[in-house]
Amino acid sequence: MKYKRIVWDWNGTLFDDVQVCIDVMNGMLERRGLKELTPERYREIFTFPVEDYYKAAGWDFSREPFAELAVEYITEYLRRAAGCGLRRGAAEVLEKLRERGYVQLIASASEAAALTEQVRRCGIEGLFEAVLGLGDVFAVTKEGLAREYMRAGGIAPEEVVFIGDTAHDWQVARAIGCDCILIEGGHMSRQRLRETGCKILPALDGLLEAV
Repeated sequence: MKYKRIVWDWNGTLFDDVQVCIDVMNGMLERRGLKELTPERYREIFTFPVEDYYKAAGWDFSREPFAELAVEYITEYLRRAAGCGLRRGAAEVLEKLRERGYVQLIASASEAAALTEQVRRCGIEGLFEAVLGLGDVFAVTKEGLAREYMRAGGIAPEEVVFIGDTAHDWQVARAIGCDCILIEGGHMSRQRLRETGCKILPALDGLLEAV
C-alpha cells in the first residue's frame, strides 16, 4: 500500500448532489428573473470559495448580500438533499478500501452538523475515522480541517491521498503536501479537472487499482 489514509471530499465525490445544487440555484435565479444555469455552465463556473461562484452565476452583492443568499440557498439545499444518496459504487468502494486496511475520513466545506447527518443517513458513518465539516454555511475552504487533522495525528503527508471532484480538492491536497486523485462526474467539468494536471479517474471504482 502506497498510502495509509484516504481523505475524501463529500459533495459530488461520494454524495450525489450535483443536480440538486443546480436546481436550488436555478430556483433562486428564476425567482429574481435572472438567467438560469445549464449543467454545463454550472460545471464551468462552480468554484471555491462559493462566493466567487455566486458572482459568476450573476448575483450582484450590492443588491443582495452573499450572506443572505447563502442562507436562502442552504435552507432549500438541505431540504432537497434529504433525497440524495451516494454516487454509484461509492458504498462498495469504501467498504473494499476499509477491508484493505485504509484509514478513511471525510473533509468537507459543508457545515459540520448537516454533513454528519447526511453521512449517517447514507449508512456509512462506521467506515470513517472522522467526519470533518465547517462551522458555518459559507463554504470557504476545508484546507484547515485537513491540515489540523494531520497535525494533531502526527500524520506524514506522503501517507495520505486526497480524493475529490474539483480543482479546489487538488489545491487543498497541494497545500497540505499530499497526493490527489480527482473523480469525473461531480461539480466541475472534465476539462477544468484536466487543467490541474492531477490524476483523474472517470468513476469511483477505478480507485481500487489507483491507490
